[in-house]
Amino acid sequence: MPRKLLVSSFLFVALTCAPALAAPVAAALPRDRHKQVDVLFSQWNSKTLPGCAVGISRDGVLDYARGYGMADLEHDVPVTPRSVFSIASISKQFTAFSIGLLTQEGKLSLDDDIRKYVPELPAYEKTITLAHLMHHTNGLREQGQLLNLAGWRGDDVSTEADVLWALSRQRGVNFEPGTEVLYGNAAYTLLAVVVRRVSGQSLRAFTDERIFKPLGMADTHFREDHTELFSRRAWGYTSREGGGWRLSVSNSDHSGASNLFSTIGDLLKWEQNLLDGRVGGQALVAWARTSGRLNDGTATGYGGGLRLAGYRGLDMVSHDGMDGGYRTESLLFPAQRVAVVTLCNGGNIEAGELARKVADVYLGAHMKDEVPPAVKLADAQVSALAGDYWSPQTDEVVRLEFKDGALRQVGVPTAFVPIGNGAFRPGESMHVWRFSSPRGLSIQDFWPTTRNFIRLTEPMPSASALAAFVGQYRSDELDTSYTVRVADGKLAIRWPRRDEVVLDAVGGDHFVGSLGAVTFTRATSGGINGLMISNRRLRRLRAERLGGEVSIDRAIPAPLSQ
Repeated sequence: MPRKLLVSSFLFVALTCAPALAAPVAAALPRDRHKQVDVLFSQWNSKTLPGCAVGISRDGVLDYARGYGMADLEHDVPVTPRSVFSIASISKQFTAFSIGLLTQEGKLSLDDDIRKYVPELPAYEKTITLAHLMHHTNGLREQGQLLNLAGWRGDDVSTEADVLWALSRQRGVNFEPGTEVLYGNAAYTLLAVVVRRVSGQSLRAFTDERIFKPLGMADTHFREDHTELFSRRAWGYTSREGGGWRLSVSNSDHSGASNLFSTIGDLLKWEQNLLDGRVGGQALVAWARTSGRLNDGTATGYGGGLRLAGYRGLDMVSHDGMDGGYRTESLLFPAQRVAVVTLCNGGNIEAGELARKVADVYLGAHMKDEVPPAVKLADAQVSALAGDYWSPQTDEVVRLEFKDGALRQVGVPTAFVPIGNGAFRPGESMHVWRFSSPRGLSIQDFWPTTRNFIRLTEPMPSASALAAFVGQYRSDELDTSYTVRVADGKLAIRWPRRDEVVLDAVGGDHFVGSLGAVTFTRATSGGINGLMISNRRLRRLRAERLGGEVSIDRAIPAPLSQ
């Protein structure tokens, strides 16, 4: 795109988004707001627990900052406002902004094919553009799950080369680019590669020079080496079975999707930049805060690494993060010019919920109660909806149970609340799970793409029938073989360097385990000829059965041990 036309397009976006950059709304803040914030975090204000740092600013002026809990449990170091956290997926907006800076300079276009910069990727039937990557409409399978299924363990080191290896072998995508929106990390790892190959600088060097130093974000940097040490670090923790805590930090040596470390003070400086455009200018800020769109024109609700969904009647720009034991959230209310950042280092801390409760304290006078009210349903009506549901669209399986007087996902504590016309909301969220007769289910979360499911009614395989699934399965896309066997009356699957995963039967050829859904496929003869692994961010990764198909009639009983 010619530079003149490119700059004009950014100016057009800035002008059309001008209302979002409106002057602040004058409003008195609650006098006891700091005490109310302290109450919200009181559970984590302990010398024996990980905790959080929280910061709130108004029109660029810091209003409150405090740390709760411990940054380093081993050495009794408390969390302070200057503690440095992994901010996880909040990183994505800085990667997107870097792409925007290069676009603004005419060095690339969002309409470019990703293979122009990363020719190692396969040539899919439909082109994947940089815009598809930025707005999560690309259809790429999730990088972490691909590495997991190729044998990487959770604490293994993973590099950019590892991610490119996995992505370059894929012959399929989750969906045709531009037809759906599905959040993932592979896209932003690829965008970091693009920044390096176009600018000649690593993402760390580029963002240091172009974003962090100009904004005075001295404690912020992308990590390129998982062994790097730096001061005031808050370590991530998850709870240990039986009590206590264990260290939980990422060993990844690639960035773009995550791996940015920062403080609440630095991030509040960035939130202000999303208002005043000190770096990049108002046109680029407006561009980053503009939603992507699907092929049919539907807004995705996601801009340049930014979620654009409102909150309780107010416009809000936000992003959350989850990586190892880190849980993070940043919220910006443009009209009120109020920003909230919550950085936590305990895997069971709800950073997003806490950040929104802080926003309630500061802006509650401007907010509406938008959560649909509950309606009363008889227990018999609700319990009848429990069961296993499979999506022909995504090959996922969701499992619902009636427990403690409410419908819930199996293994998830959040109760489903009936809101009428066959619909439920999980807890206080705005997500809608709608049941339709005779056995349909649709799930609408914060993404505009609805997922459709049908209730599984196929009979469970008998103990003898399980033997037909036993065997070796090979995935060329991951250069990995999987062993399926029968153990204690259930199927189990294992692959090199990974613990065995037990599979629960949910009907017919469908099974579920910690890796997601496993659907076995059959040849026209009826014999098992392969399997597919699917979950929320990876659909139908296929492994072919080795040694030919096996039918139930000639199946050999599987051993109970190996």
